[in-house]
Amino acid sequence: MAEVYLSLGSNINREHYICAALEGLTALFGELVCSSVYESEAVGFEGDNFFNLVVGIQTTLSPGELARALRQLEAENDRNRASPRFSARTLDVDILSYDTLVGNHSGLTLPRAEISENAFVLQPLAEISPDGIHPVLNKSYADLWQSFDKSCQQLWPIAFNFPGDDGQ
Repeated sequence: MAEVYLSLGSNINREHYICAALEGLTALFGELVCSSVYESEAVGFEGDNFFNLVVGIQTTLSPGELARALRQLEAENDRNRASPRFSARTLDVDILSYDTLVGNHSGLTLPRAEISENAFVLQPLAEISPDGIHPVLNKSYADLWQSFDKSCQQLWPIAFNFPGDDGQ
């Protein structure tokens, strides 16, 4: 089984699509390890704020098979791939890391560069895998977050009812 970390984001009907993604991921992979949900401003374009989180899964799928399954999940949740790269979206699910793979695998560059570039990826990843080691930078996610320039991207945790939560 491969240990994989995924980044989830939405800025259209955010709570609905994040919940739908979590339900879909649970159906595909079973138990999920979920960070807190964070709200952040759009990065790279003017738009509504995003909800973001990082999810850890275990899978036997290859990186290419996993990417196809995640694209299908996005499509099932009204993702419009014809829109510009930096634009509003119902759901974005990206593979951040796949075990310790480095380089190009099935068209994916692993680990994903956004890990060390975006607070909305690094903070939730450091939350659920503080001792995880970035396979290129050879630093823990907690250390990377500690040294990240937090003044360049603002985000804040929000109260979020995950699917299956009983509200207590």
